[in-house]
Formats: sequence, C-alpha cells, structure tokens
Amino acid sequence: MFKNEKIIIHLTLTASVFMLQSCDRTFEEINTDTSKIKDPSVGSLLAPIQYEMGSYGYNRSDDFTFDIMQIALDFPSEGNTYSRYYMDEKSGNGYWNTSYKWLKQVSDLRKYATKEQNNNYLAISLVLNAWIASNLTDAFGDVPLSEAVKIEDNILKPKYDKQKDIYIQLLNDLKTANSLFNTNQALTETDLFYNANTNSQTGILGWKKFCNSLSLRLLTRILSRNGEVNVYERIQEIVNNPAQYPIFQNNADSAVLPLSGVSPYLPPIARPQDFTAYRAAGEFFVNAMKDNNDPRMSMFFTKAKATTGEDLGYKGAPSGYALGTAFNYQPSNFNQNLAKAPLKILIMTYSEVQFILAELVNRGIIPGNQQVYYETGVKSIIEQWGATVPANYFSNTKVAYDGSLEKIMLQKYISLFFVDHQQWYEFRRTKLPVLPNNGGLQNGGQMPVRFMYPTTTKVMNADNYNAAVQSMGGDNINVKMWWNK
Repeated sequence: MFKNEKIIIHLTLTASVFMLQSCDRTFEEINTDTSKIKDPSVGSLLAPIQYEMGSYGYNRSDDFTFDIMQIALDFPSEGNTYSRYYMDEKSGNGYWNTSYKWLKQVSDLRKYATKEQNNNYLAISLVLNAWIASNLTDAFGDVPLSEAVKIEDNILKPKYDKQKDIYIQLLNDLKTANSLFNTNQALTETDLFYNANTNSQTGILGWKKFCNSLSLRLLTRILSRNGEVNVYERIQEIVNNPAQYPIFQNNADSAVLPLSGVSPYLPPIARPQDFTAYRAAGEFFVNAMKDNNDPRMSMFFTKAKATTGEDLGYKGAPSGYALGTAFNYQPSNFNQNLAKAPLKILIMTYSEVQFILAELVNRGIIPGNQQVYYETGVKSIIEQWGATVPANYFSNTKVAYDGSLEKIMLQKYISLFFVDHQQWYEFRRTKLPVLPNNGGLQNGGQMPVRFMYPTTTKVMNADNYNAAVQSMGGDNINVKMWWNK
C-alpha cells in the first residue's frame, strides 16, 4: 500500500471465515483453514463470502481504484502513489491472496452444495466463482484456476491457466448456473444480496439475473476477442431470450451488499475520519460530475476552501500533479457519510447493465435504442444512490447523449464509483474516458495494465510462474493480457 493506512474491519462471521494474514503467503497457507468446521451446512458458507468479498471490493475501490482512476489522491503530499502510476511487485499481493482465500471458500460452498444436492447453492457457487475469478484474471492475466485451491488433492503448485481458457470456463459455468436455479426452492440460511432465504421467487430470480448480467460484463470485457470465442453470439443469445436468460431490469435487481452497522455487518472502514484523512477528491472526477450538475455532489464531496477561508464550491486537486506544484486552496474531499453505516456496497448494478447494452448497440452487436439505454444508465445510478434526477437533466449538453462511445464510457465511469476495480478494467479495455496527464505521472505517463505476480509465487511455484511469464510476454505492469492485446 502507498496510501495512509485505513483501519479495516475483517470480522469472523462464522467459523468458516479466518482473518487476513501476511501478503506473502503460499498456496498451502491460503488453502488451509484450521478454524473451519469439519462439516458445515451449505447455507452457513454463503454470507461470509458475500460480506468479506463485498467489503474487500469496497476497500479496493478506496485504496486502489480511486487513485489510479483519478477519483482521489493523497493530499497535500502525493508522493509515489497509484495516482502517479507507481506500482511495484508487491502492489497486487493482497489482492491475489484475498481472492484465493475466498475462492477456496467458494469451492467449499460448491462441494457442500453437491453433497446436499442443492442446485441453488451450486448455481450460486458458480456465480460467485465467476465474479471473484474474473476480477482476479483481469488484474493479473494468466492465473491458477483449474488447479487452484486444491490442497486436498495435494496440488500445492498449481499451473497458471491462460486467460482465454479462464474466460471460456467462467462463461460456461455461468450458463450452467442459469440452468440450475430453481425459483420454487428458497435458500436455507442468510443471503445478504437477495434475501433468497425468505423469498424464493424474487430472491432466486435475483440471483439468476445477476448470473446473466455478470455474463454480459464478462462478454463485453472480451469483445475484441470475438472469433476466438463466440462473444457476439453469446451476447445475442442472452439479450434475445429474456425469459431464459433474465438480466437486471431495475435497481431492485442490482447485486448490493447492505451493511446495517449492527454487528457483524459493520462498514469496512472502522472510523470515517480515516476515509478522508490526507486526501483530496480528484479534479477530473469532480469536474465530470459538476459538468453534469449531478444531484449527488453533496453526497459525495465536501466543498473546497481558499487559504483565506472563502468557499470555492466543488473543486478537486489534479491527480498526478507536477512535482513542486503549490496549491492556494484546500480541495474538496469525500463526504465521510460514504464510509458510515447504513451502507450499501455495490457489487454490480442495473446501471452498469444499461451502459453495457448502450455500448453493444453503439457497436452494432445488438439492435435497440442506445439513447434509451444510456439515459436509463445515467438516471438509475443516481437513483441507486438515493438522489432524484431533475426533469430537465438531459437538456444539459454535457450529459445529453451525442451518439458517441466516449459519452457512454464517461458516464459509465461515473456510475462505477465504488465498484471494486471496474473503472480500471474498463479504461484498459476502451481507453475511455481520456484521463489528463497533469505533469507528474510516472511509468512514462502510461496507465499500468496489470499487477505483477506476487513475490512468493516466483519462489514457491517457480516452474509454473516462469511458464506463465513466458506465455504472457513478461511480468511487469505494462504487459497486456489476452483480452486487451
């Protein structure tokens, strides 16, 4: 980490959850959970995965995505940070280890779902696996998956699967999951996303919509690889068959983790003041929302002040500013309420799906009205946050749709605020929105396109690591992975 550390809560929700340990851990350590109940019920495994991975995605937004995507920056001393495109070989260690820790828990969920012959939990395990594993491969490229988290099979040095093969497997898994869901059977224990333990019809249907919406996210991510994978065909199959492949239809369908603030469902950041300490809101992000006259400005930001105390309105600081830059104002910061309970952590939203559909129409992959999809995407994310969209909102030329992919991706960038790494992944895929170079960027001013592999795997799994590096074309932050070569 390069930012000031924030106090992070990782609570044990059940005996299946164990605390995060060192960033330098082996697969054997990641796969071993000495506190785990020998034979848990399948239902007891779900909520800890939802809470911990949802909370971790929130923290990744806060600690990484905000910086690298010009949402925020360390202030008044920016230093060597992600906002300057500085990354080293340890930057991805925590993400690697946390992802594999919870992939192991998802593997256990799948195992016990199979044992109990519960197809809904089996389907959910496939969806959660696709969610976590897709984010993992999008962060690193080729990663262990088919042989990962299999210490019980005595696999301590798993091979690295090629990203293409990972995507094919995850998309096939999601298609299988869609066919397994049974809306007439409720879940047996707590479901933090859809309450499918109390209402099987709406809850399981919510999971099914999440499954297919996630498929659209993954398929859009690999649009450039159509031909190698039947991307367009699979997209059209989903979009043209809503009864068989339902997707999000409104904000109520969004995958959201609600945190009440009552133990054990506490916010990821213990003290809201740590969320805003030594930080400023990014100029680019603030201006994008200000140009829109976005009604959430006061929800998200404090106002800037001149050194004389004068109120300057909403004014951020330029990310990656030139060394030696002097500021005659205190920039806007985040509103601390963003870190306070009750809190809703966004996993995947209806808005994201609408922007996906707008892009697919824009590219001629599916028929439809891209303006309607675009405007619905803009409105729905504002409403998801609890704000009201003014009646004349789209009369503003800054937000009115102009038929361009650039406008879609700018508004999608805003909508993905606080959604794990998604802004970073989408920027790497489309190079949009165009982010300014304010004179202090490192790495030749080039956005890093991946994390380097963790240091431990180079030693503990050297042969497979070396094979992956050769396949990828190197192990540095500028090596492009399969879907964006």
